[in-house]
Amino acid sequence: MKKSNFVAMMMGTVSGMLFALGMCMALIPQWNAFKPGVIFGCVGIVLSIITLMVWRKMENKKPVKLSFKTVLTIFVGIVGALALGVGMCFSMVWGNMIAGIVIGFIGIAVLLCLIPIVKGIKE
Repeated sequence: MKKSNFVAMMMGTVSGMLFALGMCMALIPQWNAFKPGVIFGCVGIVLSIITLMVWRKMENKKPVKLSFKTVLTIFVGIVGALALGVGMCFSMVWGNMIAGIVIGFIGIAVLLCLIPIVKGIKE
């Protein structure tokens, strides 16, 4: 394993754990830790961005250029993940199974749209 991959794996694991713990703290009402949870989640996101920058620097890659395609890819990914998550919440938390399944399928379809956006369609 290359050193850059190992560092990225460690930093990514820590950032993911911080983000997940923050979301649990913010979204589980019994914990009464909404504000600290949001802070932990934001620290996890910032550490993820730092991880990406450190890994790209160690791999001697150019910084990511923000083009329309990059912004569209990020936007579609966020919308799809949110739709899938809302569908899961409808089904599992709010007890509305039909709406949850429909919204979840819409989220999956939006996430599947990422494939042609990123890879393109070839003959």
